[in-house]
Amino acid sequence: MRPTALDWSAENCTVARAMAVLGERWTLVVLREVFNGIRRFEDMREHSGMPRQVLTNRLNMLVEQGVLRRVPYREPGERERHEYRLTEKGFDLYPVLVAVREWGDRYLADPAGPPVDMVHRDCGSAVHVSLACADGHEVGSPREVVTRPGAGAIRRGRTPTAAEAA
Repeated sequence: MRPTALDWSAENCTVARAMAVLGERWTLVVLREVFNGIRRFEDMREHSGMPRQVLTNRLNMLVEQGVLRRVPYREPGERERHEYRLTEKGFDLYPVLVAVREWGDRYLADPAGPPVDMVHRDCGSAVHVSLACADGHEVGSPREVVTRPGAGAIRRGRTPTAAEAA
């Protein structure tokens, strides 16, 4: 049976667009650092082991994409430098980072276990990502989800209108 998804274009796929921003390994490492409170360039470079130019490029891209913002600071007697702070768009990536960490903990952790535990500040219970529909029903398996064309869907082989392309 032919999948119905083949009837629809993937040209405006938001997963592909998101991966154009997030798909490089070091990008999620930068986000990990900032979510963990490491906001200054030298601290990030030292903690992550990331090459200087790679870190510079990733920070610039995340600022350009509106995921991070630069906040100036100056240590006494030093030149002005910048810290990197999450924007609302950046904070919205937290579930992605938690999901990647959970997957890594499950399949890639050392025999002793994961290097980090994430717990709820208020009660101390482990934090995990879960899927739910808009009515609040928990979704336990991809088999419980069906995709269908959304408002921005474009049939394959059809040129999008000016409004669709905008």
